[in-house]
Amino acid sequence: MPRLARYLPILDWGRQYDRETLTSDLVAAVIVTIMLIPQSLAYAMLAGLPPEMGLYASVLPIVVYALFGTSRALAVGPVAVASLMTGAAAGSIAAQGSPEYVGAAIVLALLSGLFLAGIGFLKLGFVANFLSHPVISGFVTASGILIAASQVRHILGVKGEGATLIDMIGALWTHLGETNVWTLAIGVAAIAFLTWVRSGLKPLLVRAGLSGRLAGILAKTGPVMAVVATTLAVWAFGLDAAGVPVVGDIPRGLPPLALPEIDPELWGRLFGAAVLISIIGFVESVSVAQTFAAKRRQRISPDQELIGLGAANIASSFSGGFPVTGGFSRSVVNFDAGAETPAAGAFTAVGIALATLFLTPLLHFLPKATLAATIIVAVLTLVDFSILRRAWTYSKADFAAVMATILVTLGWGVEAGVTTGVALSVALHLYKTSRPHIAEVGQVPGTEHFRNIRRHKVLTEPNVLTVRIDESLYFANARFLEDFIQERVVPDCGIEHVVLMCSAINDIDLSALESLEAINHRLSDMGITLNLSEVKGPVMDRLERSHFLSEMTGRVFLSQYAAAAELSARHPAQSPDAGRRAAE
Repeated sequence: MPRLARYLPILDWGRQYDRETLTSDLVAAVIVTIMLIPQSLAYAMLAGLPPEMGLYASVLPIVVYALFGTSRALAVGPVAVASLMTGAAAGSIAAQGSPEYVGAAIVLALLSGLFLAGIGFLKLGFVANFLSHPVISGFVTASGILIAASQVRHILGVKGEGATLIDMIGALWTHLGETNVWTLAIGVAAIAFLTWVRSGLKPLLVRAGLSGRLAGILAKTGPVMAVVATTLAVWAFGLDAAGVPVVGDIPRGLPPLALPEIDPELWGRLFGAAVLISIIGFVESVSVAQTFAAKRRQRISPDQELIGLGAANIASSFSGGFPVTGGFSRSVVNFDAGAETPAAGAFTAVGIALATLFLTPLLHFLPKATLAATIIVAVLTLVDFSILRRAWTYSKADFAAVMATILVTLGWGVEAGVTTGVALSVALHLYKTSRPHIAEVGQVPGTEHFRNIRRHKVLTEPNVLTVRIDESLYFANARFLEDFIQERVVPDCGIEHVVLMCSAINDIDLSALESLEAINHRLSDMGITLNLSEVKGPVMDRLERSHFLSEMTGRVFLSQYAAAAELSARHPAQSPDAGRRAAE
C-alpha cells in the first residue's frame, strides 16, 4: 500500500477526508469554476483553437491530476504561455482553424503527457534545472509581450497574423484602417474595467463592509462580470450585426473520448515543441506548488508532480483538449478560497462539465474582444523588465542571457526563444565551470585556517605553493588547472612542494584524473612534489581505485594545516606582508 500511495497520493490524503474539508473544497471549487470558464475560452482563442477546447482541457485533466498530483492547491488547466506555444507549434503543421491544426494541438498534449510522465517515472525531474531562473524570467516577459500583442487585433476587430512581434505590428498597421469602432469600444472598456478590478474593487468591497478575504475572492471574478456585461450588450443592441466578432455557437456537451492521431511523422515534427512546452509548464507548476505547500507546511514530490502533470496532459489529449499545466492565477484563487485537497480540482471539473453541458448557448454573443482583454490584463502581469536591471547589476553574463532570450523570443518566436534560453543556460554553466576560481592560499596567523593571499593577510612558505580549487574537476576545466599550475611554478625556482587543497572539490572525472597525472609527471620532472589535502571521502574512494595515488610524488594530508606543518617544518615562515608581496 505505501508503494501504491506513492504513485496515487489520493490514497494518502483521502483517508483523512472529512465533512469540514469537503465544505472547504466545494467553496473553493465554485469560485475557481466561475473564474476558469472565461479563462478557458480565452486561452483556447489564444492557441487559435475552437473555444470549447478550452473547456474540454479543464475537465478530465483536472480530475486526473487530483488522483496523481501531490500539490493540494495547484489548479491545472490551460495557461497563457503554454497556449501561445501550442499555437506556434500547431501553426507550423497546418493553417489555423483547420482539422489538422486542431489534431496537432491534441497530439501536442499527448506528447507532452508522455514526456512528463516518462521523466517522472525515471526520476529525471532535474532536466528542468537546465533553464536558469533569469532565463525563464526573460522568456516569460517576452512571451507576455507577444501574447498581449497577438490579442490587439481582437481589440481592434481586424485581421492580423504573425509569430513574431515585428510580424504582428506589421499586420496590425496594414489593417489599422479596418478597425471596428464598436469592437474597439468593448475591448478598451473591458481592459479598463479589468485593470481597475485588480486594484480597486477589493478596497471598495471592504469599505462596503465585506471581510478582506471575501472581498479579495469576489475581486477575482472580474472577468466573469466583464463577460456577462459585454455579452448582454452585444445581444441587446445587436452589435454582432455591426461587425463585432463574437464567439458564436459552442457545441453543447462533452466530447467523446477518442484516441489522438497516431502518425509517426507528425509526432516527430511536434516532439521538440512538446518537450519545450513540458519543461516550461513543469517549472511554472512546481514553483507555484512549492510556494503554496510551504505556506501550509506541506511538501510536494517533484517527480510525482511530473507524473501527475503527464497524466493530466494525456487525459487532455483523449478528451479533445490541448496542453495544460498548473496556472498561477487560478492556483492563487484556489488557495485563498480555502482548498484543502486536490478534490477541490475534481469538483471544479464537475462545474466546468456542467457549464459545457448547459451554459454554452448563453455564450453565443460573447465578444472576442472581451476574451482578448482578459488575456491582455492577465499576461501583462508576467512582464517584468526589472530582471534586466537586477541581472546587469549582479552578473553581466546572466544579463546577456536574459536579453538574448527576450530578443530572440520577440524576433523569432517562442520556440526559438526557449531553445535559446536552454542553450544559453547550459553554455553559461559550462563557461563558468570551465574557468573555476583558483586561489593561492596561506595560513591566517594564529589559526589553522587558510585563505586567499589576495584577500587576507596570511603566512606563506617560500618552498610551498598551496592552491585551492573552488569547483569540481571535470573535462571542461581540467586543462585550466594544468595551465594555472604550470604558469605559477615555472618562474619560481624556490618551490619544492605543490599542495592542491581539495576542500571544495566534490568530484573528479576521468579527464580531470588524467590532468592530475600530467601535473604530477611535469612537477616530478621539475623536482617538485604534488600533494593533496582535505580530500572528501567520495572523491578519495574513486582516487583509490586508480593508479594515481601510488604514482603521486607527494602525500595526501587530512588537513591543510597538517600539510603546511609537515612540508614547511624546516623553513621559517614569512611575514603576512611578505606573503602578499610574493603573490603580487
